[in-house]
Amino acid sequence: MNDKIGLKEAISIGIGGMVGGGIFAVLGLAVSLAKGGTPIAFLFAGCIALLTAYSYAKLSKAFPEDGGTVSFVHQQFGNGVFAGSINNLLWISYIVMLALYASAFGSYGAELIPITGEKSVDAHICQTAIIVLALVINYLSIALVSKIESVAVIIKLIILIAFIGVGFYGFSIHSENLNQLKPSNWESPILLLSGGMVIFVAYEGFELIANSISDLKDREKNTEKAYFGAVGFVIVLYILIAIVTVGSLPFAEIANAEDYVLAKAAEPILGKIGFTIITITALISTFSAINATILGSGRVNYNIAKDNELPKYFCHMFWGKPIGLLLTAILSILLVNIFNLQSISTAGSAGFLLIFSIVNYIGFKKHKELKSKKWIHFTASLFCFIAFVTLIIQQFSSNRTGVFIALGIILFCFILELTYKKVILKEA
Repeated sequence: MNDKIGLKEAISIGIGGMVGGGIFAVLGLAVSLAKGGTPIAFLFAGCIALLTAYSYAKLSKAFPEDGGTVSFVHQQFGNGVFAGSINNLLWISYIVMLALYASAFGSYGAELIPITGEKSVDAHICQTAIIVLALVINYLSIALVSKIESVAVIIKLIILIAFIGVGFYGFSIHSENLNQLKPSNWESPILLLSGGMVIFVAYEGFELIANSISDLKDREKNTEKAYFGAVGFVIVLYILIAIVTVGSLPFAEIANAEDYVLAKAAEPILGKIGFTIITITALISTFSAINATILGSGRVNYNIAKDNELPKYFCHMFWGKPIGLLLTAILSILLVNIFNLQSISTAGSAGFLLIFSIVNYIGFKKHKELKSKKWIHFTASLFCFIAFVTLIIQQFSSNRTGVFIALGIILFCFILELTYKKVILKEA
């Protein structure tokens, strides 16, 4: 029986991981930070993702294991406190991403289906209900999760590409907002960079390719193509979506519809039907992302516990599945109902930028074994860390809660692992 996947399937996994709920959740936030320079902000974030993809490609070829990022960290740092802390940060970052996707689902759902008549209440109901539904599906059928992913990837790409085509056609009819894209309407370089870093979560999904690289046909030839093909395609897609959005709506309207701006951007040309189509696409897309993230984070949690970096309790089963699925869902429901979108996005981006900086550093340290260019690994690691610091500093003035959440999560992961390794294991 041959379960190998081809290059197209590998690229699809990466695109599906990136074009999930992220673009629907953070596009409005990006415009609020970067204004007319939003396409540049997406380009900044995409360049860092592309550099990091180089490290992931080289490490994936050398260590083609299902654990992906977790395996890379173990290869360099063993099973000590630092490795455990970073792997726990990965798990918590997945929880943050789940909350981000649920937040987007709630915002779009409240626009499409009024439940109580109060949009904020409707959003909370929708974002909680969708996590619960995805959790039930994960417990009932993993195969159904995969089928949902396969269908959702095709639907959202077709509609997003059509959205771009219609948007560019619309520029010939409604060109009054195109001036917003001029450099005079760009924010300062530091805001463009920080805007790109806040929305970095829209790119992090390419790392899912690492989890399936052991099944890739012609791994030596296709690994780099899979990573660069997926990231390169998504960079172009996001930049075009940003151009259409900023060129279709006045900044004031974008600000008013920040949480569901992609649907709003379809209205000038397609009217209410365009708004509805993009909203339904957002719901399908974020639902599939929530499904896949619950599954992936539950497995990460299980593997971390199996490697003795979390208590063995996390290896326990609940209804035949790792209890991490349930814990991940509960924590994400709490997070999405307590904090706002910008705080969640900042925390998610900060977590992944730090993790990617470390993965790039691992590539740098192992460049001889990987037969790779160490300067690319070093540059990528440095850029990720600078981006992390820039994000924290810039957001501290405008989004202090998000910064405290981000730094609190990182500190918590280290304290948790230190306590477990030095106290609990020692007593046992």
